[in-house]
Amino acid sequence: MRRRTGGDLAAVAALATVAALAISVNPISGHAADAPACVVGYHVDQWNGGFVAQVTVTNNASPINGWALTWTFAGSQHVTSGWSADVTQSGKAVTARNQAFNGSIATGASVQFGFQATFQGSNDTPADFALNGVRCNDTSPPPPTSTTTPPPPPAGCPAGAFCDGFENQTGPTPSGDWSLAFPNCQGTGTATVDSSTAHSGSKSVRIDGHAGYCNHVFLGTSRGITASSLYARFYVRHTTALPDAHVAFVAMKDTADGGKDLRMGGQNRAMQWNRESDDATLPEQSPAGVAQSVPLPVNQWNCVEFGITGSDLRTWVNGTEVPGLHADSTPTPDVDAQWLRRGGWRPAPADLRLGWESYGTGDDTLWFDDVVVAASRIGCS
Repeated sequence: MRRRTGGDLAAVAALATVAALAISVNPISGHAADAPACVVGYHVDQWNGGFVAQVTVTNNASPINGWALTWTFAGSQHVTSGWSADVTQSGKAVTARNQAFNGSIATGASVQFGFQATFQGSNDTPADFALNGVRCNDTSPPPPTSTTTPPPPPAGCPAGAFCDGFENQTGPTPSGDWSLAFPNCQGTGTATVDSSTAHSGSKSVRIDGHAGYCNHVFLGTSRGITASSLYARFYVRHTTALPDAHVAFVAMKDTADGGKDLRMGGQNRAMQWNRESDDATLPEQSPAGVAQSVPLPVNQWNCVEFGITGSDLRTWVNGTEVPGLHADSTPTPDVDAQWLRRGGWRPAPADLRLGWESYGTGDDTLWFDDVVVAASRIGCS
């Protein structure tokens, strides 16, 4: 979002002089022991069809380094610009993320940002502010410890594995074991917890992926990542067939390749692996190579697995291994010959990120669910 300019300020001041309505939300006072983890002050200068909001966020919990404040508009409010935060909106859901200069909030400290927006009808104050997924302005005592059984791990979760079906997510933005990343720059790509579509249980993570270099968006975790042997399984559903241009929906930081990403995605309408460091692809993008891969079926849940052991990389889709997505120590023409021209390739992933990046035209909407990271193959169930 762009910063507010002098012209914006003058226009706002003039409009506020003619018909301004000041609305303020003050945190509920209470005993120190009942203080909410975060407090949001929301002050509005309003005129017919538009308003400016000044937001103050106070952190009463542990120090924060990097923050995202989320809320949901009740009416037709639409953000048009912001300052001192990157403010984005998807439907009625809004996310304000820190800028470089104000990412840290010490315990008891506050940050401020603002935005300008339009509206029609009522302009009710949001009631669900959350800071990094933690609800703000809530002075209610914590609920008693639940005696109910926690959500079961996704089917096919072996002992010692990291398994997540996103059932424990409580806010609109993925949190907990997952963090959001917007490589290179932040555009219009979004990642949200979705309660309307799921492979199992009631939740998944939805990625609204858009074309263009700036619109990359991922949620990532380092849970379960081991150096010796890495296997992962996830279910993915998407709406648009893989395009001719290069896209990726999985990325892993490879510490053995200068920190560059090892990426799974698609090109020439079929799945592929790609190395960020040299743009080598698996399989090779020849007609014979592409023919040994497969498309990623649309509008259905697909079980995608991969395994990395030393320099061996294997991939399965819906339980069947894909020959063109297998790299081993013996070069195979049209498959991994290009991949193996770099001698001694032996990846060491440090994380697992699911999302979307596009280097050409075309958008896609994806849902991820039932993620498992383990030391051996998991399989589909």
